[in-house]
Parts: sequence; structure tokens; C-alpha cells
Amino acid sequence: MSDVIIRRMRGKDLDAVTAIEQATFAVPWSRESFRQELERNVAARYLVAEAEGQVVGYAGAWVILDESHITNIAVAEAWRGWGIGRKLTEALLQYLSNLGACYATLEVRVSNERAQNLYKSLGFVSVGKRKRYYEDNQEDAFLMVCEHMPEVEEDFEEKEEEA
Repeated sequence: MSDVIIRRMRGKDLDAVTAIEQATFAVPWSRESFRQELERNVAARYLVAEAEGQVVGYAGAWVILDESHITNIAVAEAWRGWGIGRKLTEALLQYLSNLGACYATLEVRVSNERAQNLYKSLGFVSVGKRKRYYEDNQEDAFLMVCEHMPEVEEDFEEKEEEA
């Protein structure tokens, strides 16, 4: 497998991210939703994984003061099983920590054991259940929290990405 690069999401990534989102989730976000996140939501931060010149995954979160909430993580089906989801999640946690987040939360389907295992391996713990959280089938979600964020990188500087 070629090297995977993790970088900030840009406007030019929206088509690829939307395609991955639509292929992954039963109730996907729209391209417009992602555009709004990038252009208007000051709390939103999104990363993409790039391999062989194409976007193969993405991860996003909202950061408000010392809190962060992971909104979505997805990897294109052809690229699953190569550790890209782990790499994206680790990079996102580092980014959130660098921005001052003391912890991260997320929801995950109770049936998605693969994702739960990944999150547990990164320090997340299940702290509750959200009943009928998912619109498509009324499935419950586990609420998971990671309180052991990576150490802040002293040389971190958030740069604006070009469109």
C-alpha cells in the first residue's frame, strides 16, 4: 500500500468526501452540509486521508473551548482494513488536543463492534446509551468518551488550508 497522508479537508475534497459518506452511512450528510461545516462552522475541524492521489477517508469534529465531539469518521470501502480509520482517528485526537480539547465524545451504533473496538483501543470508554439514536432503523448508540487525549504538540500552529 502507498503512503497515506492525513491533512486538513479543503473545498476541493467535498465531492470525494460526499461520495464516501453516501456509500458508508444509511442517512448520509449532503455535500452542502460538509461545505457549511468547512466554510461557516467555526467549531468544525475536518481531516482527510489521501492515498495514491485520492481522498480515501475523512474524520471530523467540533471543538468548543475544552470539549470536542467527533461527528463522523469514514473510509472508502476499498481502503478499509489498512489502518486508515485508526490513523485518521489518532490524527484527529491529536489535532483536537492541540486545539485545547481535554476530552472527545462520539456516538457509535451498538451493532458496530469493529468501530467500538477501534475506539476502545484508542482510550474511549462507553459511558451511556442513546436510545433510538439512528434515524434509519431506530438503533441505539453507545456514547463513548476519551479523557486521555494526546499531549499537545508544542510546535503546533493551525494554518489555514487553501480551497
